Amino acid sequence: MKLNRRLFLYFFSTFFLLMTVIGFFQYQREKAFRTEQLDQLLSTYNQTIHKFIELNSWDNSTLTSFLQVFPDSNLRVTVVGRDGWVLFDSYVPDVSQLDNHLNRPEIIEAEQNNTGKGVSIRQSASTNIDFYYLAHKFDHFYVRSALPYNMGLAVMLKANMHFLYFMLSVLLLASLLLFFISKNITRSIDRLQLFLSDIENEKAVDSEIIFPGDELGQISSNIVKTYKKLWKTKSQVKREREKLIPHLQISHEGLGIFSSEKKEILVNSHFILYSGILTDTNLESVDALFSIPEFAEINAFINEGLRNKELNRKRITIEKSGKVFLIQCIVFKDETFEISINDITTQEQENRLKRHLTQNISHELKTPVSSILGYMESIVSNPDLTPERQRFFIDRSFQQAQRLTALLQDISTLNKIEESTALFEKETVDVTEIVNDVLNDVHLQLEAKHFQVNNNLIEELKIKGNRSLIYSIFRNLIDNALAYAGSDITLDISCYREDEQFHYFSFSDNGNGVAEEHLTRIFERFYRVDKGRSRKMGGTGLGLAIVKNAVIHHGGTITAKNISSGGLNFIFSLKKV
Repeated sequence: MKLNRRLFLYFFSTFFLLMTVIGFFQYQREKAFRTEQLDQLLSTYNQTIHKFIELNSWDNSTLTSFLQVFPDSNLRVTVVGRDGWVLFDSYVPDVSQLDNHLNRPEIIEAEQNNTGKGVSIRQSASTNIDFYYLAHKFDHFYVRSALPYNMGLAVMLKANMHFLYFMLSVLLLASLLLFFISKNITRSIDRLQLFLSDIENEKAVDSEIIFPGDELGQISSNIVKTYKKLWKTKSQVKREREKLIPHLQISHEGLGIFSSEKKEILVNSHFILYSGILTDTNLESVDALFSIPEFAEINAFINEGLRNKELNRKRITIEKSGKVFLIQCIVFKDETFEISINDITTQEQENRLKRHLTQNISHELKTPVSSILGYMESIVSNPDLTPERQRFFIDRSFQQAQRLTALLQDISTLNKIEESTALFEKETVDVTEIVNDVLNDVHLQLEAKHFQVNNNLIEELKIKGNRSLIYSIFRNLIDNALAYAGSDITLDISCYREDEQFHYFSFSDNGNGVAEEHLTRIFERFYRVDKGRSRKMGGTGLGLAIVKNAVIHHGGTITAKNISSGGLNFIFSLKKV
């Protein structure tokens, strides 16, 4: 090893070891501090809940109401008796379903620890959610608080890396100083480094560099001569590679060139990425791609092409890990072959979605059109029909025409929201005023079904939005309740929270609710919980899809959940600006 390298590595190793020890100590200290902060927060919750229970005559409802004042909406609180049976759980309404908690790690630690505190990170047996648990032992019961151990909490517990970045910066600066010091130790080493720098910057290497006449200078001179010979050879190879590399790297498809032994010659980044997906592992070499069962057909084609030494092409489609890949292979006459991998997942999904939507629209349009044709055919084919019967058929045709018009209008509205958002100009609108307009427009329907509406919106609740879309949100939610909630229903409309960016709304009823398996799909186009019943009521199957897209257009999100006491609750947000 050269002198300058030995000196550089010696000092660099010393600095690196010192920085590593300091950085490791600081990292552990910072990580412990973050964990302690979280423990103090949960301990405060436990102590507060303990005081509340001790000072009040409580039940599940009063304790639930008390927990709503806590800032963490995802906080899970469990009160466990000293015998291990759960007395209260904010995530599980019916605690009788829960088993004995004396075997929970945090309860065991709280019982055995002198501080009466126990901590664990694990998956909940009742909710299948990962939680960070902290339990406290009190005289008559245990109080356990927990927060979901999700990405946000993991980031919160992660140590602050700014100090490590600072240490790395110091190490980098020290390395640069050591580099320049070692560089100037001898002139030969310095001039040799200059020559290598010129080569790295692709400068001309024809100029002569004069080295000192000492032994080190002679060695440096021989290195330069040898390198010049290698440079000429490398340049010839580089010119050949330059014909392929730009094409490979800028391509959006995975491209790889292989030898007859199926060893990689040249592959681009997309090929490496797609190979990892197809093989379910991170490959040091993509040669392992040929051993997976999905590549059996390609392997057979390659082997046949190599034996015949003919130019052949093959293409197959592989579905893996939720993605769809188009594989194309070309075997060349020089016994090499090229494989291209294209991710066509998005294209396939779009094609499936288009087919699905086309089928749904065709099916939905066919029903009213067939009804109209049937009624009109009855009138034309039977001229002797009584005026009353003709009037009956005309009325029914008119109703189906109205349904067809409503369906086309809803489809048009959805397409405008999704594809032409510029058509909906935004202005300052009063949400409370719009909701009052909706209630006035549907008051006859509400009275007919004995609906009671509790409009809890404050006066002049203003946002920057489109009036017609805001109207559509609340109108479709009310129409949905009128159609499916039942009779003698109470509707509650409220803006239960706001922050600097959003207003948060709740629209709930105490009606029939929706089965859990349907909740995640009720916002899909044409999705119906009870298809036959929905069509008889004249629904288009697009109302909640319009609601969702209108909310998204206003920068918000929407979700639906069943109320434990019965009914359905829509929770959504609308951006203020």
